[in-house]
Amino acid sequence: MAHKLVYTDRAVKDIKKLDIIARRRLKKALEKLSISPLKYSTKLINSKIGEYRFRVGDYRVIFDLVGREIIVLRVGHRREIYR
Repeated sequence: MAHKLVYTDRAVKDIKKLDIIARRRLKKALEKLSISPLKYSTKLINSKIGEYRFRVGDYRVIFDLVGREIIVLRVGHRREIYR
């Protein structure tokens, strides 16, 4: 059974800023992530911004895992997301 994706308001704003091609790629990748989140993600060392990260090309998805929910906190380019 897949995990449920929950988006924060900030994550929705971040996704809306992306171009259409990046959004499509992100959608497919998040569907894959919802099936097995720990298989495709990496635990962050500094957990101030979130517990895990997921790579989608040059973009990173920062998220927390709470029970059967994946809470997407931020989405951004890899050079800007950790600032």
